[in-house]
Amino acid sequence: MNTFTSQELIDLEEKYGAHNYHPIPVVLDKGKEAKVWDIEGKEYFDFLSAYSAVNQGHCHPRIVNKAKEQLEKLTLTSRAFYNSELGKYEQYVTQLFGFDKLLPMNSGAEAVETALKIARKWGYEVKQIPNDEAIIVVCDGNFHGRTTTIISFSNDEEARKNFNPYTKGFISVEYGNHDALAEVFATHGDKICGFLVEPIQGEAGVYVPPAGYLKACETLCKEHNVLFIADEIQTGIARTGKMLAIDYEEVEASMLILGKALSGGVYPVSAVLANDDVMNVIKPGQHGSTYGGNPLACAIAQEALQVVLDENLAEKAFELGNFFRDEMQKMVDEFALFKAIRGKGLLNALLINDTPESETAWNFCVALAKNGLLAKPTHGNIIRFAPPLVITKDQLIECIEIIRKTAQNFK
Repeated sequence: MNTFTSQELIDLEEKYGAHNYHPIPVVLDKGKEAKVWDIEGKEYFDFLSAYSAVNQGHCHPRIVNKAKEQLEKLTLTSRAFYNSELGKYEQYVTQLFGFDKLLPMNSGAEAVETALKIARKWGYEVKQIPNDEAIIVVCDGNFHGRTTTIISFSNDEEARKNFNPYTKGFISVEYGNHDALAEVFATHGDKICGFLVEPIQGEAGVYVPPAGYLKACETLCKEHNVLFIADEIQTGIARTGKMLAIDYEEVEASMLILGKALSGGVYPVSAVLANDDVMNVIKPGQHGSTYGGNPLACAIAQEALQVVLDENLAEKAFELGNFFRDEMQKMVDEFALFKAIRGKGLLNALLINDTPESETAWNFCVALAKNGLLAKPTHGNIIRFAPPLVITKDQLIECIEIIRKTAQNFK
């Protein structure tokens, strides 16, 4: 039995932990499927899913059992040696997503950094860009992580301020505007090695680009011999109602970045996928990770992906997402507190009718927590709603009623 209270555990984090997060004041102790329980035993629906890392639900028994099995066998060898899981995992994932090669990493930010390095090396060695002149194009409002390189091309001042000097070699264009991308390509195309894009911008507030945008960008990349780099860390693995969000427009990425739900919420796993003409620029000693590709990660990730397929989670997310947005739109029409609902699949955002600087969205999330639903604001006045994909329709209806009840009583 836990002898600590929630407040005591919050106080411990405040005293001994760096203050780099601002959590909703609940202390979670247990999770199963779409629900979590705090230290006092109160039950909540999880509507964040660890930023979409828990698509398969909390503590999925198949994934947990696979982890236990591998934990008792072999966990880490480093890449100084072969291990019995990595090759099988690489074959499974590359065949599932249609690529020749996989480079295994751990965190999402590591995978993005890996893709950037591969793109630059490809730019110099294959596209023949003059040394030190390679450019990678990104989008305004992007979120790809918080490493020094990644924040260098972010326009989120909270993430950037006082972490300079910044890394050069990036141009940012308006998200959702393929004409802006075409203009940059026309001017700098011979020096551009990659275009890095989120199919839906998650942290920016679940911004869904106009239909046809991603396909138009893919066409531009092919015309200018530029790598189309799809960051599907948050949108991939069935979250948006397709296995990948780029599948909605049948985009074929030059590089695919995966993370979060690749782990089933059990252990950090990320990956970069590409074909031989891109991936083969990386030679021994040029990039790596002690933990990347470890047997525990490989066994977990392969099972996590198979669960998504076996339980038809992409199809489920598509259907439940449509239902959720339809029901939420009724609330948007009813309550002045709400401004709009948007999203795809079970990645959705509720816009609060107040300024980004206000605390209205935060206060509403605190009220939701008191009523048994956990969500978190992003960018001030936007609340992201992203439950585990294993949630049932009956549970989703219950959650919609919690949101409605909270709105009715919110002051």
